[in-house]
Amino acid sequence: MLTEQTMLSLPMLLVIALAPLLGSILAGLFGRQIGRAGAHTITIALVLLSCVLSFYVLGQLLYENALPLNQNIYSFFEIGRFSAQVGFMVDKLTAMMMVVVTFVSLLVHVYTIGYMQDDPGYQRFFSYISLFTFSMLMLVMSNNFLQLFFGWEAVGLVSYLLIGFWYKRPSAIFANLKAFLVNRVGDFGFLLGICGVVYFTGTLDYAETFNLISGVAQSSIELIPAFSFLGLSVAAWSVSAVTFIAISLFIGAMGKSAQVPLHVWLPDSMEGPTPISALIHAATMVTAGIFMVARMSPIFELSQTALSFVLFIGATTALFMGFIGIIQNDVKRVVAYSTLSQLGYMTVALGVSAYSAAVYHLMTHAFFKALLFLAAGSVIIGMHHEQDMRKMGGLKKYMPITYWTSLIGTLALVGTPFFSGFYSKDTIIEAAQHAAHDGNWVNTYAYWAVLLGVFVTSFYSFRLLYMTFHGKERFDTSTAHAHAAPIAVEAHEIHGNESHTDTHDAHDTHDDHGHGGLPHESPWVVTVPLILLAIPSVFIGFFTIGPMLFGDFFAGAIMVLPEHDVIKILGEEFHGPVAFAVHGLTQWPFILAFSGFALATYIYLYNITVAERAQKVFALPIRVLENKYGFDDLWIKGFAGGGIALGKKAWHVIDAGLIDGVMVNGSANIIGRISRMIRGMQTGRLYTYAFAMILGLIVMMAMIARVFAQ
Repeated sequence: MLTEQTMLSLPMLLVIALAPLLGSILAGLFGRQIGRAGAHTITIALVLLSCVLSFYVLGQLLYENALPLNQNIYSFFEIGRFSAQVGFMVDKLTAMMMVVVTFVSLLVHVYTIGYMQDDPGYQRFFSYISLFTFSMLMLVMSNNFLQLFFGWEAVGLVSYLLIGFWYKRPSAIFANLKAFLVNRVGDFGFLLGICGVVYFTGTLDYAETFNLISGVAQSSIELIPAFSFLGLSVAAWSVSAVTFIAISLFIGAMGKSAQVPLHVWLPDSMEGPTPISALIHAATMVTAGIFMVARMSPIFELSQTALSFVLFIGATTALFMGFIGIIQNDVKRVVAYSTLSQLGYMTVALGVSAYSAAVYHLMTHAFFKALLFLAAGSVIIGMHHEQDMRKMGGLKKYMPITYWTSLIGTLALVGTPFFSGFYSKDTIIEAAQHAAHDGNWVNTYAYWAVLLGVFVTSFYSFRLLYMTFHGKERFDTSTAHAHAAPIAVEAHEIHGNESHTDTHDAHDTHDDHGHGGLPHESPWVVTVPLILLAIPSVFIGFFTIGPMLFGDFFAGAIMVLPEHDVIKILGEEFHGPVAFAVHGLTQWPFILAFSGFALATYIYLYNITVAERAQKVFALPIRVLENKYGFDDLWIKGFAGGGIALGKKAWHVIDAGLIDGVMVNGSANIIGRISRMIRGMQTGRLYTYAFAMILGLIVMMAMIARVFAQ
């Protein structure tokens, strides 16, 4: 039995972090030698080891009173008094993230055996996802900003490789380039925030930064100095140093966790294989930003401006990204926009200082969102790689396991009482409602955004369920890619989805691709992960809400000022998970969720003509949604296109005009002219050279005489 003084084992933590890296190296560098079976056996075994040990570490912290560990392993470099360390900070927050990451990653590894069984890049894929797991573990286990940044960038790098895994497909190449571009914008802000921390505190260590940050509260940064222009005097624009640091760090989170306007890469990540969609969306990359802000709560708590900024961005993402999900036809893209919306909910929780609620929703969401993605992948396998919901229908009788697990994931996602998603989502909405009482317009806007988002989420979730598993069979059994007439509401192609009706055309990897036959249930390596994810999607919220939200689970890991502690206020009214769920049955979130379910049921099961008429009435809003509010144009045509145009202009003016034209060609022309003048003196006649010598001698003697005369 561990005593109160017992520390966590550092060698064990090293094994947790490095085991997936070892698996990645073996599968990546020695894939041909060990073969397909060897690649998945080794990587799964090592990720399983990390997962088991992560559960053990969490158990030590919860039940055996083990003390959190904050220890440096070695010095990366030292410059004067400044040092950069590599080390671990493992408390309950970190341990929970380790369990979520490794558990979901483990199930994704197993699922991959079935989904990628005929892909020629089989070993390479297992190497990538193991490397992804290692990168995420280094991110969440870090005890300093340098290691955090390493994990942050490593996750981004591997995501680039995974999104573009099928690199012969132009759409995949475009998707990974978009992800790379947008995330670099966010990472620039993140790096500015880290630089601000180092400048004002002189350290990269979390604990030291948190101890010193309160002393920085009175410092300011002059962003724009005072100046005069045309007789007008403009005062200097200064912001609090803490506000600058917090907002800069959050801009990094906007990139990784896909918040407006840095969200555009996430739906396009669907171009990668389905296991990657689940891994990125559920438990790894997109959760990095949420985890980071929660970890940095001592910084964010000192800036109300930063919290309001976080709140506004999260609310906007939660509502308006959900709207786009309504008009999607690709089965994976509906789930992708759902991820964007749910990340918005987590960000809203961060903005009202309900950090524990944000991380709690991150945890519950990881299970049912991974479930929904893997279920979508199972449907794609069963439909011979068809992804268009308009060419599905009636799959319930062909794929019963996939259907029932999808139903469980849907019920959890929409916030059905007693399901996991209800407890975390409802807490966030109540926290936003409480924050709105102060009359601040940002807080009020956030509350209405997350409240209306419940209806939107319910509608598009059940729309997906009905179009895929219920109703008339719209697929053609003679070919894998059915060409039956689409239902009226989906009569025209949605911009951005047209490439997904033949999503795997460029990768001839699955032996059943393009073959006929009825839909079929997926193999056990696909269905077992679905079942294992369905269990926590139902129960984990019920059993964890008390300790994680209203207990001391995050004590010492998350800091909240007393005047901001909305979770404490909500905890005074908490009387257990059953009472919480029963109370939820009478509240607006449940009413709106049921309304979304009822409307989707009526339209997509009983009266599809309503959707046809709605499409005509709301033609303009639909066009705006199809265009994704213009954000793709902003980044691709504006930012990237503008950068390319600026680069071409700079090349024309600076490189071709100034450097080549003036400096290189100009100097060559001058030298050429001088050379031609000199060549004119090269007559080849002896008397010319003798005359030049005599003239030169006279000039030299005159100069010598002048010197001596002085």
